[in-house]
Parts: sequence; C-alpha cells; structure tokens
Amino acid sequence: MIKPLQWLIRTTIFLLVLLAGPALIAACSSQSGQNWRDTDRSSAGIAPLPGETEEAIVQVYGARAYNWRGNFAVHTWIATKVGGASTYEVHDVTGWGHKKVRSRPGEPDTAWYGNPPMLLADFRGEKADAAIINIRKAIDTYPFPKEYKAWPGPNSNTFVAWIIRQVPELDVALPNIAIGKDYLADGVFAKAPSGSGYQFSLNGYFGLMASIREGVELNILGLNIGIDPLALAVKLPGIGHIGLRDPWMDRSTWHKAPVLKTSETTTTSQPPRQEALQNGQPGSSG
Repeated sequence: MIKPLQWLIRTTIFLLVLLAGPALIAACSSQSGQNWRDTDRSSAGIAPLPGETEEAIVQVYGARAYNWRGNFAVHTWIATKVGGASTYEVHDVTGWGHKKVRSRPGEPDTAWYGNPPMLLADFRGEKADAAIINIRKAIDTYPFPKEYKAWPGPNSNTFVAWIIRQVPELDVALPNIAIGKDYLADGVFAKAPSGSGYQFSLNGYFGLMASIREGVELNILGLNIGIDPLALAVKLPGIGHIGLRDPWMDRSTWHKAPVLKTSETTTTSQPPRQEALQNGQPGSSG
C-alpha cells in the first residue's frame, strides 16, 4: 500500500514532468509582454491567391496561441474557398464578442498575433467542394456558439475538432497541443477527429485516444502525452510532436504553392498580402 507521502511525491513529480514542456517553451519565447496591437498579423503566403486558383480549397491551420497561452496550446482555424471565388472565408472561435463563432472573408494564413501559422491539411477540387457544403452545415449545428472557455473547452480547438468530426472529407489529425479538441459535445465517447480511431474523454480533463492517424494520446488535465507510431514520434505537453515524419499532411492532399512568373524571374514564393477583416483582440488560447 502506497503511503500518503509517497503518493504525494510521485504525483508532484508526474505533474512537474507534464509541465516541463510548457516551461521550456516559455523560456524560449520572445513574445512575453508584447502588446497584441504590436504583433504580426501578416499573411505567411502559404495559401494560393484566390484570383489565381479556380478550384475549391479547404485548409486547416494552427498557430501558437497569444502570449503565455502559447506555452501550452495552439489556436486552430479552417479556411475555405469556393471554386471560382475571389476570396477566402475563415472560420474559427474566439474568446471575445457575444457570438464566439466567426465566419468571415479574410486571409487564410495570417500569423496569429505574432505566431506563424502551420498548415495542417490542404484539400482541393471536388473533395473540397463537398467538404465546404458539409462545413457550412456543421457550423450551423455547432453546439457551443455562444460559449468559450480557454481550458479545458469549449474553445477554438473544440470548434475545429467538431467540424472535422462532422465532415467526412476532413480526415485531419490535430496536434496534441490543441487543448480543447478533446472536449466532446455529447457523452464521453467519440471518434477521433481524423475518423481513424476512437477516444474517451471526461469533459476534456481526462481521457484516452487510440487512432491510426493520431496514435495514442493520454489526456491529463488537458495536457496530452503520447506516441505516434506511423510518424515515429512522441507527443509532449507544450512541445508537441517530435518525430521523424510529418504527421499532419496526407500526401495525397498536399499541394505545393504554385510557381509565380514575373517578367524577370520565376519563384515559388508568394508575396505578402493585405490583411482582410481579421482584426480583433486575442482572447483565445485554443
């Protein structure tokens, strides 16, 4: 029988191990104390220019949350462009305003208040067309349109995970540091966001996931630790994925940025674009 003092020591050590990752990220962060008004919100040039791409596009992005929240979690969002459209729509959840769900025209790949975006998934053509129809339906039925809690949810990652689960075309694996993705809308059992496994979750505080795409994740107080055998990786709280293979992109859906030609040179980079209708206060941690 474990004595109370031994149990306390082991529990304390375990919690310190869980918090080691966020502490390391905090020590390496240069954003501490920076006013949100002064942070970078420019386009990363990842998404193709809508006027130069006729086909439908659906992309899922993630970026470190603003300020100290970024030591623990990422903020995720979905960008869509209907075939032939001249602009993208960006869908996400924030912690400010009466209505937490936002769907509005805007740049799909802007930095999230100083933190660069990472492309998690990219779908084009007929698959994207079908996904956009289902994404709009899923947004209309999102069960927490006026609720927001940074921890353990519902938050932006809860929203994106909900959309992915409802849309069969979006077989996307979210990062283990997307705190809130395990906050389930109904019950304690659900499919993993990628649809390739299942998970058990107690309101996002504790849970377990086993999936082909996500691997195995243990959720303790919203901090996920796990392994991803397909990516030959480990998943650590705060730090995220450390492995030998890219765990996010299904290579069949990966599209490189189109080559842009000028009168003098040819380049694969895209010029920065003006931010469009995405101003607001950074109130979401995930």
